[in-house]
Amino acid sequence: MEIRTKYKMLSVDEEKEVQRFLKRLFFQKGYRLYTAQGGKEGIAQTINSCPDLILLDLVLPDMDGIEFIRKVRSISDSPLIVLSSKGKESDKVAALDAGADDYVTKPFGPEELLARIRCALRYRRKYGDKSVYCSLGLKVDFERRMVLLNGAQVHLTPVEYRIVEYLAMNSGKMITYKMLMEKIWGPYASENNKILRVNMTNIRRKICDNPAEPKYIFTESGVGYRMAESFESSREAESCAL
Repeated sequence: MEIRTKYKMLSVDEEKEVQRFLKRLFFQKGYRLYTAQGGKEGIAQTINSCPDLILLDLVLPDMDGIEFIRKVRSISDSPLIVLSSKGKESDKVAALDAGADDYVTKPFGPEELLARIRCALRYRRKYGDKSVYCSLGLKVDFERRMVLLNGAQVHLTPVEYRIVEYLAMNSGKMITYKMLMEKIWGPYASENNKILRVNMTNIRRKICDNPAEPKYIFTESGVGYRMAESFESSREAESCAL
């Protein structure tokens, strides 16, 4: 019987034995595993595969693990769990301060690791009681990380998806350019929001019949963006539940 894939995991670890172990463990749970043996490959995999969770060994052949965490946090807010033989308190503090969500010391038990993964995913997916955004035929499925327009999947880049996801999670609220820039590109993002405006133009082309007359994401000139509220009618709410 085929196992339905639930989540995409990324392991960044130069120890092939660890990755083989994780592959067997995750297969049993229906998780899909992507692997990278170095930091640069791990960054590329994060961008391309958009994993739901990242497992990281701090000892990498081409990059310091703390540097990797900082780089990943500039492009992704996926939960990140460190799996490392480094057990000093200072190592744990440095990793957590850099943006890691949890720290597990090698060797580790499979059940403990799975429990920590479940905890991290629960926290990541806890958006009140919302698992789906729906308005005027546009649906954002937070669990599956998918955007659909009138039932057809909209193919967004990872950055475009994260912009739509964040606005959808805060639908009806005004999100300033600065808030959005820091959320997507990190606290050291440039104050020039040109890259944000370029991404927004591309998003509107993909989700609007007429980008000049947006239906879902509205601009407050000089301030930021606001996404139409979810479930604007009871009929739409019922259709999204199907």
